[in-house]
Amino acid sequence: MTPLAESDFLRLAQAEMDHLEAAVEAAAEAADVDIDIHRNGNVMELEFADGSKIIVNSQAPMQELWVAARAGGFHFRRTGEAWVDTRDGSDFYVALSRYVSQQAGAVLALSGR
Repeated sequence: MTPLAESDFLRLAQAEMDHLEAAVEAAAEAADVDIDIHRNGNVMELEFADGSKIIVNSQAPMQELWVAARAGGFHFRRTGEAWVDTRDGSDFYVALSRYVSQQAGAVLALSGR
């Protein structure tokens, strides 16, 4: 796959982070779960009631979104219109729904695009 220009990657990553933030807020509200969201540049931190965190950040040199969760560390690369896990091919939002649900102690479904 041909790499994107860095400016194109940054635009796509920023849009995905914006969408992810809105998806987490909506899912947390629907499940009546408290998740604090903090953003600083290309890094998003989701903090749960038990003090655990999930960190999502964009890695421009690798053209990936990286996720650090209790379940482990994961890399997602843009394939077509979706971000997919570089190891098992799972969809970003399906995987994030699983990680967020595990750490929130409730089922949360994050909607992708």
